Amino acid sequence: MKAITINQPFATLVALEEKQLETRSWSTKHRGPLAIHAGKKIDKKICQQEPYKSVLAKHGYTANNLPTGAVVGICQLVDCHKVLVDKEDHAIFENNTVVSGHEYLFGDYSLGRYAWRLIDMNRLQEPIVVKGMQGLWNFSNGIK
Repeated sequence: MKAITINQPFATLVALEEKQLETRSWSTKHRGPLAIHAGKKIDKKICQQEPYKSVLAKHGYTANNLPTGAVVGICQLVDCHKVLVDKEDHAIFENNTVVSGHEYLFGDYSLGRYAWRLIDMNRLQEPIVVKGMQGLWNFSNGIK
């Protein structure tokens, strides 16, 4: 199955279904299962800012206990949208979908970037330690 490495706290926000759009500078044609790998880097400063701090705390997380270097969930990548409009508090995709609120704050919706729509998250109770990579990479650990 394909996997993507995401820095923390964003990987955990995805695994907790608090973030359902992963923003990237590149598009992908991949659709289907996608493993969410938490990279080793934690943006501790952003973890102290709202709304990150309160959303993480709601689930028992702080910058000090986020999993790193491990697959934290498996989801379905169902679509990839190009950002056409980026305002101060919302973005608009080429299909006229508007993104706002926490979802907007948890991503980088600069013009020309892409938002990958992630659904059907299966958060792993025990993260699977594995080395991540840049781009989409192959993860195989018996998980279907």
